[in-house]
Amino acid sequence: MLTAALAAAPLLFAAGCADSTQTTASSKNLAGEKIPAKVDPGTQLTVGGPALKVALELSGQIDKLPFKVKWANISGGPQCSEAFRAGALDACQAAEIPSIHAHWTGLDTKLIAAKYRKDPAKNPIYELGVARGSGIKSLKDLRGKKIAYSPGQAQGALVLRILQKAGLEQQDVELVELASTGDVYPTALGEGQVDAAPLGDVNIKRYLSKYGKDGGRTIPHGLRDDPEHLWALTASVDDPQKAAALRELVKFWGRAQVWIDQHPKEWIAGYYVKDQGLSEADGEYLVKRNGHPDIPADWDGAIKRQQATVDLLAKEQDRKRFKAAALFDRRYEKVAAEAIKEAAK
Repeated sequence: MLTAALAAAPLLFAAGCADSTQTTASSKNLAGEKIPAKVDPGTQLTVGGPALKVALELSGQIDKLPFKVKWANISGGPQCSEAFRAGALDACQAAEIPSIHAHWTGLDTKLIAAKYRKDPAKNPIYELGVARGSGIKSLKDLRGKKIAYSPGQAQGALVLRILQKAGLEQQDVELVELASTGDVYPTALGEGQVDAAPLGDVNIKRYLSKYGKDGGRTIPHGLRDDPEHLWALTASVDDPQKAAALRELVKFWGRAQVWIDQHPKEWIAGYYVKDQGLSEADGEYLVKRNGHPDIPADWDGAIKRQQATVDLLAKEQDRKRFKAAALFDRRYEKVAAEAIKEAAK
């Protein structure tokens, strides 16, 4: 099974991203390649998007996809990267960092859809978890502290941005490399292995519930951390029929984000509780934290923010700077937003 074969991927990928090998992807420019107007219904895509699959099932849209799809129970940068390398995946859902590291390790991919949060300051994905007895009350107190760090994941880039905001350098702290999977970070905090770690989603609630009474807490980082993408293998968007199927996938993905936003009760029951095994209270907590989606029809702002991240990582991880625009396949730029507008009519 694909999921089992990639079970160790997060650790392997995080380790692989820590080296300074200067291998880069070709970043083929596909702007001049026309996507066919219609998709052949016999075209098949393998998609890593468990949440998208559930959203399409709950909204009654999954049987309306105009192509064949094989769903892989994987998502996020490390697992998707390994599947891309194995030629076992066409598209998946991930944050901003995986595509950057893929470029630096010779994996040619493109971002084909972008989602953010309408009020990212009030609805951050992460908070900085602080261990009991660490003495950390603000970001400036991180000097000399041990901080959990995952180079190839969004949490790793956030740590570097937090240090930048606090006026600190990597040598001012001790970065402890840990893959941010499951409850690794809250456990490391609770057991005193690290003094601080970025915590996301339900891990925030669980960490405070378990360790809050003993002094464990979280502090806001005050940075924008909300990018989410549909991410595809360049070989797939370079294939005319797969490119057409991916265009349709982006349409369904965009409408699914709106359906999730407009049907919180159904989403909590069908995804968080039934599919993910969380409690209803956890689901309600996550829906509140997520806020509302922002799916732009113009990617200029997205590319500018991605460039700032590329520049920071290049400096801090001894990588070669490149133009972030090469990661975006702008043939898909307006697809999701226009599908949402059309559906609203």
